[in-house]
Amino acid sequence: RNQSLKNMPHQSLNTVLILLATALFVVVLFRRINLPAILGYLLVGIAIGPFALKLVPDTQGTAHLAEFGVVFLMFSIGLEFSLPQLMAMRKSVFGFGGAQVGLTILLTLAVALLAGQSWQTGLIIGGVLSMSSTAIISKALTDTSALHSPHGKQIMGATLFQDIAVVPLLVMVPALALPTDQLFSAIGLAVLKAGVVLAVILYFGKLLMTPLFNLVARQKSNELFVLAVLFVTLGMAWITAAVGLSLALGAFVAGMLISETQYRYQVDNDIRPFRDVLLGLFFITIGMLLDVSVLLDKWLLVLIVLLAFVTLKFLLIVGLSMLLRHERAVSLRCGLALAPAGEFGFVLLSLAGQLKSVPESTLQIVLAAMLISMILSPIILKYSDRIVMYLVASEWEQRSVELQQLAMRTMMVKKHVIICGYGRSGQSVARFLRQEKVTVIALDTDPQRVKQASAGGDAVMFGDASKREVLTAAGLPRAAAVVISFADTHAAMTILTHIKQLRPDVPVIVRTFDDTDIDKLKDAGATEIVAEVVESSLMLATQTMLRLGVPVKTVLGHLRDARGERYEIMRGFFKGATDSDDPTQTQHDAQLKSFGIEAGAAAVGKTLEALALGKLDVTVSALRRKGVRHDAPDLQLLIEVDDILVLYGEPHALAKAESMLLRG
Repeated sequence: RNQSLKNMPHQSLNTVLILLATALFVVVLFRRINLPAILGYLLVGIAIGPFALKLVPDTQGTAHLAEFGVVFLMFSIGLEFSLPQLMAMRKSVFGFGGAQVGLTILLTLAVALLAGQSWQTGLIIGGVLSMSSTAIISKALTDTSALHSPHGKQIMGATLFQDIAVVPLLVMVPALALPTDQLFSAIGLAVLKAGVVLAVILYFGKLLMTPLFNLVARQKSNELFVLAVLFVTLGMAWITAAVGLSLALGAFVAGMLISETQYRYQVDNDIRPFRDVLLGLFFITIGMLLDVSVLLDKWLLVLIVLLAFVTLKFLLIVGLSMLLRHERAVSLRCGLALAPAGEFGFVLLSLAGQLKSVPESTLQIVLAAMLISMILSPIILKYSDRIVMYLVASEWEQRSVELQQLAMRTMMVKKHVIICGYGRSGQSVARFLRQEKVTVIALDTDPQRVKQASAGGDAVMFGDASKREVLTAAGLPRAAAVVISFADTHAAMTILTHIKQLRPDVPVIVRTFDDTDIDKLKDAGATEIVAEVVESSLMLATQTMLRLGVPVKTVLGHLRDARGERYEIMRGFFKGATDSDDPTQTQHDAQLKSFGIEAGAAAVGKTLEALALGKLDVTVSALRRKGVRHDAPDLQLLIEVDDILVLYGEPHALAKAESMLLRG
């Protein structure tokens, strides 16, 4: 016995080393093949678990380590919880998302009862299968610039409700494991207990959270800040666990409380390493639950369950979406994205397995079907566009109309520059070229940015530059040059491949973050490559030489003049929906915004000077009248109906300016 006690630390170290080594290998491999690391963690768990290679024993210590992954996952969900966001998306969250979760649970319950399972098992499995993978879906939507598309908004609304639905399900699953005569009283007690505890925590937590983090922040110590976050997270988890609720519920509440303070973004940044590492270990332990022999012996049953739940969930989501009057193509894309299982399903299934509330044979079959569906999920999402176009003829027609409109607008344009991507860099390039009277055609996939910039008179059109037909419609055969203004090597390589086939002689200028991919981009056909890190190094070198007294006064004089003009001409940018994903930007960053002057607006008949927008820290960057753009217009100019003013300022100042322009 003493010898076994002595060996325990050594065995634990072996387990931790194996888990860390496999996690390291998986993250590197799956990042290289551009797949979510979650899938790798699940596959590794299957391979090293007690039912396969048996490298890691199924011990209580491993389970406890993994449980902290769930704690930090729920903390992150609470941190992102936003009541205003819920209200803004209430139709897609509570309408579409709520109906999807509720109907999936009811449908699964009916199937489970027909299959001879208990209604408790049916409810638990229904909750498990109603979940979808937020991580995989959001990555796919971001990669295809579809996060703010009609189907993207519906999908993210549904996943947001699923995240919220996990909280009551975590309360109900332990109660459903009890005998029938104790069940309803246990559920009532759990709900009452959760309500009281949450009310107390939320009330006192709001009073204490901001003063606590203000005190910690004043010490200007990163380690103290992290300690405070860990204390609050684990402390809340301990409180809920102490009263018989789950650790994850307390962590969710801790995240909610911190989300209402000014420190939410700092906290999210500091806690992410802990969350990602522990969450990876959690998914490895989920993979370890799968008995491979069951999968091999009952592969036909697993396949039937897989096809049944994915197909039924897909049909339910498509039908529900169409019932809510969404277009057929949007409904199909929602169904394809949400039909496979998700990570929160594993959280619930793991809890049900620990409590023995689901028969082991049923758990193994459902777990195997979920794992396979998640592995297939990125593939389904990758080809969802092709599937939808095959099933919906109008999608082809819509694409054809969009391409035709783009081609019509560029038909008479020659010697122009095509700018792929109209973010900050793309807009800066366009302004320089406009000064030299060079025609610009810009392509962007952010509808909000396209709408704002077009209203302001910029020649930007909606289109994915990585598609061959879009480049052709933008007039690539007649273009003088192409600029790829976003630093995405994968997308740039795709665009360069099309250009090399269609117009190999056209010069292509490509933006990249550093010099890592310069050779690759050169080989693909890039004429010039602008590496941000290299350019910043040149500026540092210039300043250093200036301080050292290197005699290059003439060059530095020109450089100072160019810098001054460049900063002035690049001031302000049209902000798009995807700019919110940029961690370098804040809600106080100044930006450009276009305002149309309609009949009856207070600004009609007044001069720009009389409007006194300068008092609001807002400047008039340009005025567009009858299709003609006037940069830096005369302040004595009278505002007319149908004018479009391009204003520059911070978001709150622009909101006040809009009110003044329209209502006086």
